[in-house]
Amino acid sequence: MNWENVLVYGQYMKVSDQERVILKNLQRDTTLSLAQLSEVCAVAQSTLWRKLQDLDGAGIIRSRVAILDPAKVGAKLCVLASVTLHDHTEEAIDAFSALVQRLPEIMECHAVSGGADYMLKIRVADVEAYEQFMSHNLLRSPFIRAVTSSFVLKEIKSTTELPL
Repeated sequence: MNWENVLVYGQYMKVSDQERVILKNLQRDTTLSLAQLSEVCAVAQSTLWRKLQDLDGAGIIRSRVAILDPAKVGAKLCVLASVTLHDHTEEAIDAFSALVQRLPEIMECHAVSGGADYMLKIRVADVEAYEQFMSHNLLRSPFIRAVTSSFVLKEIKSTTELPL
């Protein structure tokens, strides 16, 4: 992946090797203090602070979050659901998008190529909770034609770190 130039707000921004190191370390642990991150990245604190402000301002850093253990917060079951819409009118797409935004169980939604229109990553407590979720939300939508669900048996890899 070429990270020398990154598209930001319609313009290319040059990302230095130093900024790439900062971003890699920040992705791994956002709890590091400025002093700790400065030490790990071998960058002066004042320079690091300025670079973080620039990266934030450019929209490269979208958010700093805590990643929770799904099992410990009652969302152990992960379901990957392929969704097909009845049609692709603007009304149907907007209604589906609004539904997805409204439901916190849907962690991710991607428009995809192939047999389905969208792929959802859904987190719930268990199979019974998923059945409730499907019955009361997805299957009641007049815009959804079909949902095909796959239950994750074992998570092999899960990361939020982008390859820099």
